[in-house]
Amino acid sequence: MSKQYDALVIGAGHNGLACAAKLARAGKKVMVVEANAELGGLAATTEFAEGFKASVAHTLPQLTDKLVKDLELHKHGFSFASEHLETLGLKEDGSDALRVTGDTVTGVSQDQVDAYKRYSAQMQKFAKAIAAFWQKKPPMIGDKSWASVSTGIQFGLNLRLLGKTDMREFTRMIALPAQDVMDEQFEDEHLKAVLAWDYTMGNKLAPRSPNNAMINWLYRLAGDASGFNKLPIAKGGMKGLIDALAASATSAGAVIKTNAAVKKVVVDEETATAVGVELADGEVVHAKAIISNADPKTSFIKLLGTRYIDIQFTHRINRTRTDGQTAKMHIAIKGEPKFNGVSRADGRMIIAPKMSYIENAFDSSKYGEIAQDPAMEIVVPTMHDASLAPEGHHVISITIPNVPYKVKAGWETEKANLQSAILNKLEAYAPGIKDQIVASDLLTPVDLESRYNVTGGHWHHGELALDAWWMNRPTYEASQYKTPIDGFYLCGAGAHPGGGVMGAAGSNAADVVLAASK
Repeated sequence: MSKQYDALVIGAGHNGLACAAKLARAGKKVMVVEANAELGGLAATTEFAEGFKASVAHTLPQLTDKLVKDLELHKHGFSFASEHLETLGLKEDGSDALRVTGDTVTGVSQDQVDAYKRYSAQMQKFAKAIAAFWQKKPPMIGDKSWASVSTGIQFGLNLRLLGKTDMREFTRMIALPAQDVMDEQFEDEHLKAVLAWDYTMGNKLAPRSPNNAMINWLYRLAGDASGFNKLPIAKGGMKGLIDALAASATSAGAVIKTNAAVKKVVVDEETATAVGVELADGEVVHAKAIISNADPKTSFIKLLGTRYIDIQFTHRINRTRTDGQTAKMHIAIKGEPKFNGVSRADGRMIIAPKMSYIENAFDSSKYGEIAQDPAMEIVVPTMHDASLAPEGHHVISITIPNVPYKVKAGWETEKANLQSAILNKLEAYAPGIKDQIVASDLLTPVDLESRYNVTGGHWHHGELALDAWWMNRPTYEASQYKTPIDGFYLCGAGAHPGGGVMGAAGSNAADVVLAASK
């Protein structure tokens, strides 16, 4: 006879675990099923070479103090290895790096320092005006309930309270490309490129791409767990956060089962209600609420099945843009890495001398090609947490944007070309680094798809864009975590507010499930 739970969560990524923890702490009987052997999904910390550990995601700018407190994560071992990584813009000539930290920038002229202070103050105003709405269920168009109406009113009021000038600027700038924002604010080309990095990261965007860059940037500013607009990293890597989330859930009674892939969602034919899941081994587990942490295409098309949903809804889900655009490379090295222009490699290092450099890489990706001059974000997490590598060794974690999901020549040959381009660029900025390499692991979007069961290998389970955020994420009729199928909910990055390791989608979804159970 099948076991019966109040809620069953598909996928033990950070959102799934946050959802499970919140439900269990509210007294619900919860089970989490995870296809892989390790917890965390894209935030899992894996041993990519003997003794060397890393994760796809490595910083926590969007994590909120509220989630940490609500789930008592510090009580369960969570802490920061570093509360803020300085952003370092590496220079092609090897001179001192441009440095951005908090409200200050060094390595540029005084007029650019002053411009950055003005820019930072304005962006923080914008971010704070909408910060609370990342942590709430979105309103729904046409919904006359007080919850939806009040959220819409509060959003408008927050913008109005910016004052007339800033409100006008917000509504004007919200759809601007990163290129326009940077050109309006600064003259220094290197500074523009470094600041534009977070406008486009993780999505199919370049500096000149219209409409969506500002949403990405303001979303990046959503966290406050280590202070506003900071780049913290967890002690023990992302595993430190994932373990704390899991402990918060299990200490409240939740059951977590790994190596338990879901074959399908079980739907009661008479009531058209989701009532359980069938696992790959044939086991059936029943629950009053089935909550999917998988991406929307996997959730609706593969697990639920289109026979249960309206054809127009199916079309909208199929049209969500899920081709990944980002690759990840982990490198194990002997000794400490030495980069030109920095005394210690303990910050987030950006290789993008100017915005056209990023734009050119994007142009290559549009045509299914690999850029020979890749832009890169480099972090050496072992500079802050020695437990991630053997003594005297380090891990270099590199994020490479503008890497297409589909390549014309096929990944069988292009993967080696991409790795060569990355290592050549790395050597140019850290001479001799190739001789220090012990092992490496390169993950293309196709690799991310297969390893972490994410359609298209997209970090955010789908583009974060004006047509796919807030009340339209992933699409209307599913933007409030509840879906057109009774008993079936979303809690992953494909739901509001989106990707990034913050747990907000999981926490928000738990609130909706709890409200429905009353």
